[in-house]
Amino acid sequence: MKKKIISLILCLVLLAALSSCGGNGPSGEKQSINVYNWGEYIDQSVLDDFEAETGIHVNYTTYASNEEMYSKIVSGAASYDVIIPSEYMISKMISEDLLAELDFSNIPNYKYIGEEYKGLSYDPDEKYSVPYTWGTVVIVYNTKYVDEEDVADESIDLLWNEKYAGNILMFDNPRDAFALAHVKLGHSMNTMNPEDWYEAAEELKKQKPLVQAYVMDQIFDKMLNEEAYIATYYAGDAITMMDENEDLAAYVPKEGANMFFDSMCVLKGSQNKEAAEKFINFMCETEIAVRNAEEVWYAIPHTAAFEALDPEQSGDPLVYPPQEVKDKCEVFINLNEETLILQSELWINLKTQY
Repeated sequence: MKKKIISLILCLVLLAALSSCGGNGPSGEKQSINVYNWGEYIDQSVLDDFEAETGIHVNYTTYASNEEMYSKIVSGAASYDVIIPSEYMISKMISEDLLAELDFSNIPNYKYIGEEYKGLSYDPDEKYSVPYTWGTVVIVYNTKYVDEEDVADESIDLLWNEKYAGNILMFDNPRDAFALAHVKLGHSMNTMNPEDWYEAAEELKKQKPLVQAYVMDQIFDKMLNEEAYIATYYAGDAITMMDENEDLAAYVPKEGANMFFDSMCVLKGSQNKEAAEKFINFMCETEIAVRNAEEVWYAIPHTAAFEALDPEQSGDPLVYPPQEVKDKCEVFINLNEETLILQSELWINLKTQY
């Protein structure tokens, strides 16, 4: 009996020792997590530092749109731990029971997130997400090829200007593309009136002969290499492109645009939930948040990191737009099922028509 007790004690000690090695699994193999994020949206060096600090390896892959990410997850084609969707997709995934409730005792750096970014409509009880970045949709254009008179009023109409036929790039995802048409027509981007959607589809059909391509991450090469003159994209990426090509400029359309909030979440069923929460906490460390912001140039909800940014960045109105610009913007909500089905049908029809 004594031998059995001693053996049991030794086993318990061994298990405790193994569990204390944060970067190793129960059989001693290196622990890893799968992080699924937008392209061009993280500083690679912080992933390396996370592994060095915790011993946890990050398998990092990217997607180009919320819809691509969602389709991959619900198809079961791959397994992920941390994902970084936008607000309306977070709301959708909560309603479908796809996200895990976070253990905030593992995310003490959540205290640095500004109160104005907490408890928003997509996660009102602050259970499923930690804000990562925010920003607006902008129109990017090349000043060498786009006449100043055509951008002087900073209108969304530039995307429908026949003068630039064949040199306009549009979003290759339905929510963002239809949002621009809704704005042009004076609709809410969150309208659930079918007639509004049919009207927006007609606007996109009128625009299609002018569009060179419907793209997402490919916009970087096309705009930087001057293969196109006008494009729609997200403010942080626009800044990155402008930094690499001094002839590029951008603006938030005077009629309004989407203002988005991307947040870090853990998928329900993750086999590495605690490690995933460690990753989220690491990304909220002030020094890490500053470095990451300096790399991606998106607005950040982290109060201490914002104060530590270079004034050139924290004062850039394209990154941190003034209130009068934000007042014209709209945040996406999760549309009802009927509207989502209609959006999908209209988008397929647009993309497949000649």
